[in-house]
Amino acid sequence: MRRRRAPSLPLSTPSLLDSITRTTAGLRRHSRGVRAAGLLLALGAGWAGTAAAQADSLAARGSAAEDGYAAFYARHPWVPRLLGAQFTYIGQDLRPFAAAYSGPNSLTDRGDFEGTHTYGVYVGASPLRTLQVYVDAEMARGAGVGHAVGLAGLNNGDVIRQGSIDLGMGPYLARAFLRYVLPLGRGRDTVERGLDAMPGPEPTTRLQVELGKFALSDYLDLNRYANSTRTQFENWGLWNNTAWDFAADTRGYTNGLLVGYVSPAWMVQLSGTQMPTFANGNIFDGDLRHAYAINGELTVRPQGPSPFGTAVRLLAYLNRGRMGIYRAAIDRAHGAFPSIVADDRKGRAKYGFGLNVEQPLADSGNTGLFARLGWNDGRTEDFVFTEADRHASLGVQLAGAGWRRPSDRLGLAVLVHGLSGDHAAYLAAGGLGFLLGDRRLDYGPEEILEAYYRFVVPRLAWCDLSPDYQFVDHPGYNRARGPAHVIGIRLHLHY
Repeated sequence: MRRRRAPSLPLSTPSLLDSITRTTAGLRRHSRGVRAAGLLLALGAGWAGTAAAQADSLAARGSAAEDGYAAFYARHPWVPRLLGAQFTYIGQDLRPFAAAYSGPNSLTDRGDFEGTHTYGVYVGASPLRTLQVYVDAEMARGAGVGHAVGLAGLNNGDVIRQGSIDLGMGPYLARAFLRYVLPLGRGRDTVERGLDAMPGPEPTTRLQVELGKFALSDYLDLNRYANSTRTQFENWGLWNNTAWDFAADTRGYTNGLLVGYVSPAWMVQLSGTQMPTFANGNIFDGDLRHAYAINGELTVRPQGPSPFGTAVRLLAYLNRGRMGIYRAAIDRAHGAFPSIVADDRKGRAKYGFGLNVEQPLADSGNTGLFARLGWNDGRTEDFVFTEADRHASLGVQLAGAGWRRPSDRLGLAVLVHGLSGDHAAYLAAGGLGFLLGDRRLDYGPEEILEAYYRFVVPRLAWCDLSPDYQFVDHPGYNRARGPAHVIGIRLHLHY
């Protein structure tokens, strides 16, 4: 008879106060970075405010509504311009929890506190009316709780796993790509300045091509209520479909081509990109005949002025690379601990599908529901994003208009991860993945609940603070471990 699982350690009032104390102490430890980022962003905000005041003065005199800053770039769009900058600190406290046993890749049951702080600067230019150029520099420091292993749904989306080499803590080139836009009609929309978005008119119906270094998650599996770890849910499984093993290096970027047809009613996108040489790898495989990723997505969205139509996205992908097969790795081990790396062969295939739905409800669409479903074959190893073969999530975002805080957001979501039979058998036999490995497994679905509140600081629209709570049952798909509680705080500054 299976031994009854020991009860988890209660999340008592003293432990809650201790978590709050530890997260705020972590924020103080990184105060130098916070002050520097705040100064830069405040200067940017002040610059924008001065420009806006100039625009009002010009408008009062009957002149053009553009301020001097916008007018300059309207005359010289080929000159690089700052499109945005951001700083995000996420501190998380993992409380101690009950565990019958642990392995090399287990989430630590002793508790842990860690913090990450990320910086980004985003620049763009438009040398031609139909051509845009974007270059982004980022820097990521800190670490995730428990060394960022032992969970399919890692708690902090800003965590960068180190892969096989030390990535360092300095600045790096995140994106560098070209965007070509071919108008297919006379209709135009107005695009606001944003990260990798040049302000100005944009064809409503168009052919759009992206070429260079970018993140597939910038374009596919988007959802207005669950899309950014820096402003919304922090768990990996709530800002992306975790069964989608999208091609990327350890930092989340790849090289390739993405082509999209965009219209008011629907959109279709198709991409071809590089795969890493090994699981969670930092180096791309140059053997493009045997290592590549094909992704396709169809988006159907409402037409008309109403903001309450349902948007549906259907995703499919195929990865080829030097991957192992779970069942073959078990057979090769002959009773010893299996190794998926020992079974890797070039040209192996992995495929999967995803469904993504967003349903606006109120507050001009700022209050709404979201849901995702995901499935992959579970035969070939999970290679890039995380170790999940099945995904189901459901959540809600509430705008703060009902309590006179219209810019604030409250989010609540549940998430369930599952494994294929072969993947579960591999872990039960003692195998290790790039994230999971308790050396034993009493299989159960990994179940996660997350809640956050994003508080926009009064009179500082560029600064928001978000407390966050996550509950994780069966961490790493193991009924013999958990449940775990993670309490966090996030500071986000942006221009």
